Amino acid sequence: MNEYYDYDEALKVNQERKRKAAALKRKRQAQIRLIKRNILCAVILIALTLIVIQFLRHIVPDISRQNELKQEMVLADTGNYDDVITVVQEKPTFRYALKSVMYKEMTDTDIQSPYIALLDVTDNEFIAGKQINTRIYPASMTKVMSLIIAVENIKDLNETYKFGFDELNYLYIEQASVAGFSVDEEVKAKDLLYGLVLPSGADAAYGIARLAAGSQEAFVELMNEKCDELGLKNTHFCNPSGLHDENQYTTPAEMALIMKYAMSNEECAKVLGTYQYTTEATPQHPQGISLTSTMFSRMYGNEVEGVTIKAGKTGYTDQAHNCLVNYAVKGDKEYVTVMAAAGNRWYVIFDGFKILERYLP
Repeated sequence: MNEYYDYDEALKVNQERKRKAAALKRKRQAQIRLIKRNILCAVILIALTLIVIQFLRHIVPDISRQNELKQEMVLADTGNYDDVITVVQEKPTFRYALKSVMYKEMTDTDIQSPYIALLDVTDNEFIAGKQINTRIYPASMTKVMSLIIAVENIKDLNETYKFGFDELNYLYIEQASVAGFSVDEEVKAKDLLYGLVLPSGADAAYGIARLAAGSQEAFVELMNEKCDELGLKNTHFCNPSGLHDENQYTTPAEMALIMKYAMSNEECAKVLGTYQYTTEATPQHPQGISLTSTMFSRMYGNEVEGVTIKAGKTGYTDQAHNCLVNYAVKGDKEYVTVMAAAGNRWYVIFDGFKILERYLP
C-alpha cells in the first residue's frame, strides 16, 4: 500500500514539474517575441530618423529658395527694394557641416596622417575622419584662404604689384618657398594667384596681400573676417603665407570647409586645379616664370578608379609637418579630403588615395 502511495505522489510531482517547465517555456517564448518586437521597432525608428534627416537636408534649401522667390514677388509687386535687400543680407551664404549619422572614425594602420577629415561636399557632411576637430597648424594650406581673399578683393587681375628688396629678403631669411619673383619686378595679380598656389610662393602671398588690402595686416584682418563669415570657430590667421605662428591654426574639418568655399568660386577653382602655368614676360624674366603645382607634380589625379582629384594644395613647416587638402569627384558627388601632420610628403599623397578608395560610397 505504501508503495502505491509513493508512486502516486511521484506521478503528481512529475506532472507538476512538467507544468512548471511548460509555463517557463511559454514565458521565455513571450520574452523572445517581445525582444524581437522591440528590435524591429528600434530598426524602424532609426530608419525613419534617417529618412527625416535626409528629407530636412534637402527641403530646407528648397524652403530658402521659396522665400527668395517670395521676396522677388514682393519686389515686383511693390517696388520696395529696401525690404528685399534687408532680407537678402540676413540670408546665410554658407552652411557649416557636421558629422554624418553614418560617420566613420578612421583606424587604418597603414594611413599615416594623424589628423584627417573627409567632407561630402554634395551633402555637406563629414563622412569619415580622424581627430577632425583638433587644432592643427595649416602651413601653406593657408594659401587657400589667401586665394579666396585675393579673388574677392582684387577687382582687376591685370593690376600689377612691384616687389621690393626688404620683403623678398625677409622670405629668403625665413627660408620660405617662393615663386621666384625678383626685386623691382612688376607682376600682374593674375600671375600672383598662380604663384601663390602652384609653387606655394610666399613672395606671391605677400604681394597679393599688399595689392588686395594695402598691407599684410589689413589682409590678415580680411582673412579672419572671412572665417567669422563662414562660422569657423577654430581657425585663425596671422599671415597670408602659412609661415609658422603659434596663433595661426585651423582644424581638419574647418580646413575642408575653407576648400569647399574656395572651389565654389570659379577663379579659385581654376587656379587650384592647374598643373602648370607660365607668368607673363617681364624685364626680369623675359620668358616668364614656369610654375608647377606642388600637388600635381606628385600625382596624376586619376590614381583611384572612378575618382578624379581636380584640385588641391600642399603644405609644410617643421611644426606643421606635411599637409594636404584635395578636392575630388566621384560620379555626381564631390569630396574634400584634409590630411595633416604626416611625417613624409608622400604619406599625405598616398593616404589621400587610400581614403578616397576606401571611404567614398
